[in-house]
Amino acid sequence: MTQYIERAGLSVDSRLAEFIENEVLSTLGRDARAFWEGFAALLADFAPRNAALLERREGLQSQIDAWHEARRGQPHDAREYREFLTSIGYLVPEPGDFTIGTQNVDPEIATMAGPQLVVPILNARFLLNAANARWGSLYDAFYGTDALDAPPARPGRYDEARGRAVIARGREFLDQALPLVDQSWADLKDEHDGKLQDESQYIGKTDKGLLFKNNGLHIEVVFDRDHPVGKDDKAGIADIIVEAALTTIADCEDSVAAVDAEDKLLAYTNWLGIIRGDLEESFEKGGKVLTRRLAEDKSYKDGAGNQHSLPGRSLMFVRNVGHLMSNPAILLPDGSEIPEGIMDAVFTSAIGALDVEGHGKYGNSKTGSIYIVKPKMHGPDECAFTDDLFNAVEDLLGLPRHTIKVGVMDEERRTSANLAACIHAVKDRIVFINTGFLDRTGDEIHTSMRAGPMIRKGAMKNAAWLKAYEARNVEIGLKHGLSGKAQIGKGMWAAPDLMRAMMEEKIGHLRAGANTAWVPSPTAATLHALHYHQENVFEIQKHLPKAPGLDALLTIPLAENTNWPEEELREELDNNCQGLLGYVVRWIDAGVGCSKVPDINDVGLMEDRATLRISSQHIANWLLHGIVSEEMVMDSLNRMAAKVDQQNAGDPSYIPLVGNEDGPAFSAARDLIFKGVEQPSGYTEPLLHKWRQEAKALNAAG
Repeated sequence: MTQYIERAGLSVDSRLAEFIENEVLSTLGRDARAFWEGFAALLADFAPRNAALLERREGLQSQIDAWHEARRGQPHDAREYREFLTSIGYLVPEPGDFTIGTQNVDPEIATMAGPQLVVPILNARFLLNAANARWGSLYDAFYGTDALDAPPARPGRYDEARGRAVIARGREFLDQALPLVDQSWADLKDEHDGKLQDESQYIGKTDKGLLFKNNGLHIEVVFDRDHPVGKDDKAGIADIIVEAALTTIADCEDSVAAVDAEDKLLAYTNWLGIIRGDLEESFEKGGKVLTRRLAEDKSYKDGAGNQHSLPGRSLMFVRNVGHLMSNPAILLPDGSEIPEGIMDAVFTSAIGALDVEGHGKYGNSKTGSIYIVKPKMHGPDECAFTDDLFNAVEDLLGLPRHTIKVGVMDEERRTSANLAACIHAVKDRIVFINTGFLDRTGDEIHTSMRAGPMIRKGAMKNAAWLKAYEARNVEIGLKHGLSGKAQIGKGMWAAPDLMRAMMEEKIGHLRAGANTAWVPSPTAATLHALHYHQENVFEIQKHLPKAPGLDALLTIPLAENTNWPEEELREELDNNCQGLLGYVVRWIDAGVGCSKVPDINDVGLMEDRATLRISSQHIANWLLHGIVSEEMVMDSLNRMAAKVDQQNAGDPSYIPLVGNEDGPAFSAARDLIFKGVEQPSGYTEPLLHKWRQEAKALNAAG
């Protein structure tokens, strides 16, 4: 039960107020009373503006719905559709030629290309692992995954045959990234043997190895004949350490279940631990208690014997929530909940100010910047709102203008269609644009919900709008000067156990011009880093083909033939319902916002709210247009509930879905489908928050 205390007319959760005042403001030397008064004034200005933007979203959607209803049965006319969207203000004029003016950006974002991790901020252990994923063992990554083209390791003790295959693959990588003169790395006898074809690649000597650089990324070759691997290696090489996750996003949004003050306090506490450098997490493994901490920097001496260091940790972003949701952690003077995105902006920035003002053990940004990813913005007006909000937060905290940088998620249709104007709205603080296929697909379905039945979910990957979306994002970003100043990113590889497939497919993100792309684990970051040694993204960006035009982006993915056989309808429903239930049951009952959820074929996929948005919206669309019936959907939900129960049978804390159809988890899944058409922009958060709060109340009541 939340205990509120009064602060400048606001009702603030007492634990949250104490945290901000004692852990953040006191260290910053900021007056608490002045902070709360300034915060209350900021809310008085921005909360109504936030509400107006949400009303604008719904107003546009109502007009689009009515237009499609009036044209039902008529063939799609691209010119007429575009004129309509322009007439209602959905499409806005291009801003003309401009170049972003962002300054003081760290090289990990501006001038380096490499993997990016996204990690739920509520899980301290995962958060530490991700922050420490700046460096990864290539030997471990190959030995423990299917990325190595060799038989799996025999269970039990070290498999020497697999170890030899790992070493051979490591030498292949070194020959490709750091070629020697007339020699292979496999021929070396020790660390003094061999000569680089490009001697500028040599950077220096670490405690136990040699440090090199290729395509802007470092490689450490560890020589250690006392190591179990190095002692039997001809050259004494014990490991190859690659610079991997250059940046990590600590996520307050899609990958977490944060519905109240208790959850938000944990998020802010973990973010504080990262920024302050003292976050720790102890856990038991193999009968021993281990403690995870942030990694130290990596020291080395250059050829002249001068001492240097490299960051031991990823450069950290924090992803705030979008504009939609409110949170009961703070109540406004009228008793309504605070817009959660505004609360995130103020509190994560206040914590970030500790880094800017030198209160962290290690330091995150070396340029005095705070990096915030802002998701789910619809169009340039909402981006401009964020820019104004960040101005106000800087003024509240006494920070120089544009200290707070913004990453814009290009994951809503109105943003994609007006991307240049969105970038222009934040042109002096933008450091990131990123395509998010999953959320973008959910919004694609919802925006055109009444236009007709959509193609099958799996067919979306080949839809005309998606190809245009991915290519236009890069082209528009490059046109307006992001290369060398900001990241142009691509989305997540969702199958953490399928690393061989990732190694084959994800290099396509680089070849499409992305200088970063999302990965689901530190191991995946280590392996994906190899792609950036194969391809020089900044060179690729100079020679990309012309992207499709706006009409291609606005092509609605409607099914031309809806006479699917019954078995295909059942297959589609089962796939959607199983994924939906498998994710929702963990979100509602366990408060887990992102985890490896077995799909209908028992393949573990990293699921978050974006995948849920697609599944629920796709079924809602087929229901609306009579492709499937309510009875068919309920039949699928009931059968898939049994499958999900079976997949979770080994979890002693799991609450079965079968037999609890009136419980919060099954009720949430049912609502997400049958109330899907009426959900704002097709988002899942309102219903998930409602039913998670219900589950927490039931747990508290015993």
